[in-house]
Amino acid sequence: MTDLSHPASLPAADQFMELRQRVENEYQSRFGRVPSVVAAAPGRVNLIGEHIDYNNGFVLPMAIERYVIIAAAPCSDPSHEHAIFYSSDLQESTDIPIGASFGPTCSGWGRYVEGVVAGFVSRGCDVPPLEAVIGSSVPSGGGLSSSAALEVATATMLEGITDHQIEPLEKAILCQHAEHAFAGMPCGIMDQFSSVFGMPGELMLLDCMSQEIQVVPFREEDVSVLITNSNIKHELTGGEYAERRRQCESALEKLDLLSWRDVRLADLEAACDRLNDDELACGRHVVTEIARTLDAAKAFSNGQWALVGELMYSSHESLQKDFRVSCDELDALVRITREIGSEGGVYGSRMTGGGFGGCIVTLVHSDCASAVRERILTQYENETGVQGSSFASRPALGAHLIKRNGNDN
Repeated sequence: MTDLSHPASLPAADQFMELRQRVENEYQSRFGRVPSVVAAAPGRVNLIGEHIDYNNGFVLPMAIERYVIIAAAPCSDPSHEHAIFYSSDLQESTDIPIGASFGPTCSGWGRYVEGVVAGFVSRGCDVPPLEAVIGSSVPSGGGLSSSAALEVATATMLEGITDHQIEPLEKAILCQHAEHAFAGMPCGIMDQFSSVFGMPGELMLLDCMSQEIQVVPFREEDVSVLITNSNIKHELTGGEYAERRRQCESALEKLDLLSWRDVRLADLEAACDRLNDDELACGRHVVTEIARTLDAAKAFSNGQWALVGELMYSSHESLQKDFRVSCDELDALVRITREIGSEGGVYGSRMTGGGFGGCIVTLVHSDCASAVRERILTQYENETGVQGSSFASRPALGAHLIKRNGNDN
């Protein structure tokens, strides 16, 4: 999916309606009728707790006001053997099998859709031949879970098409499995959970071991989340993500413990002769990031924005030096926010997402958000020659049906 070039000042509700209208118009233009179902699912930004979901720790994400929207209807000719999905952003179409499927037959973004369709079929649900149009305002490759938004939007659309509702927890896990088995990306549960369970005015403290969600209120209008895209693209299936995961698993096995939740820094130091340098560094990040995430959730609840900011900067340093998933451009963006500092309205900042490019997330005073955004983008381009992009978001509503059986919900 590709990003829409919305002005930063355009209200989130207007952005959403503009995207919906574009997708529905494209559907009518291509297929000559109105869609019977329209579904939406958001991307997410993780405020702290990076590379912790697959290590059974805690993460603190929120759904963002950027969405994947899918308009669809059953084919008028029921003899078709595929579902047709058209990406209005990429201007390309792919045929998705609607029978039993045990592995990917599609390429590119079609793999994510195919995995979700296969998940429905494996649960005994008959997916009819259908025609669908996809539109997105979630930046691709920015660490904002554009793939999870696509998966969850597909699953929500299929619920509307088939009248087969599945429990939200099951839907999130179905979509995670689609990413594992069909896209080859061994992600944790955070992305799909955020897209399914997101709520306005709330962050989500997610226990990735028990899969329990603790609501962390975030209704403070004076504080905003600014998301800045380095516009350096990453492709995590290239190996770095999987390699870090293997290093974490290997370190835990050598420690002879069942969970990183049982590991203390003293345990790592005592085992330094059994761990190689990469395993030791990865383990140090995991242990300290779990603690930072729990501390940040408490600080958010208490409105301790300066403390949240300190924890965010510390998280970035750990991701940069211990986990080694940052890059020069992300480091430059975080350094620029540090230079702006609390005097300019910045509380804290860090890279977010898998790394090797993508976005940073910055906590700012709302009155300063526009000035901070402009300074970050100007200085970043001056230093790197790369034009970044940036937008602010409040916590957003998770996956939902906009239209069902031709009627707005």
